[in-house]
Amino acid sequence: MIKLSKIFSILIFLTFTITGCKPIVNHFAFHPNKANVIATENLPAHVEEMTVTTEDQIKITSLYLPSTGSQKMLIYFQGNAGNIYHRLSDLQQLQSFGINVIGVSYRGYGKSEGNPSEAGIYLDGKAIYQHAVEQLGFTADNIIILGRSIGSTAAVDLAQGKNLRGVILVTPLSNGKEQATASGLGMISSLAGDSFDNLTKIENLKSPLLVIHGTEDYVVPFTMGKAIYERANVKKAFIKIDGAGHNNLQSAYPDKYWQPIYEFVK
Repeated sequence: MIKLSKIFSILIFLTFTITGCKPIVNHFAFHPNKANVIATENLPAHVEEMTVTTEDQIKITSLYLPSTGSQKMLIYFQGNAGNIYHRLSDLQQLQSFGINVIGVSYRGYGKSEGNPSEAGIYLDGKAIYQHAVEQLGFTADNIIILGRSIGSTAAVDLAQGKNLRGVILVTPLSNGKEQATASGLGMISSLAGDSFDNLTKIENLKSPLLVIHGTEDYVVPFTMGKAIYERANVKKAFIKIDGAGHNNLQSAYPDKYWQPIYEFVK
């Protein structure tokens, strides 16, 4: 006879599987930081805070780095940990290429309201894009979207069907289920359902694509970036950085990392 506790465990597992168990997926996916931010008055020159309200009425406060005279805009989606203030040096590096930059602060991160979720960061991306077009006056063919790690999912979701200047994906994951398996989450991987499905959505990309991935990435395996690249049906380039991991692309391999981005942007 099966123990009652075993039956309850099976029922809970089946319930989670059927519903996709989005709260649990989001719990494992996002690690926001709201404490370690830069006070507004201490931001460097040419760095502004920009607050935008999403369609579900969440106020997100992102960083805007304007570049005088440039008609190009790059929208940057960060990884799953920390906050956008921790990426300020990356945003400044991108701005130094002679383009305007927005570093998106997801809901629940930094000074943004709300709590992070897959659906939520997609709405955040949509709101920032609309603001860039409708309020700042940038056209789609002058907008580049860059997504790193889990930020690649926000980038790909936003880019679908749009004729953008380009899309850059750094260490992109394939989908939530494969990422959970790669992270050693065992049974949790089966609860991911169709979450963070870059592999399917990338087929709807219309814009030129650049993918960058390190061969020794043990957080988001190199094979995922390669799979995304191979599935895309657009003009594309793949940059393999031998020996690079997930978090040391800029620090250990700055030239191999930044030069392809510079060339793609220019």
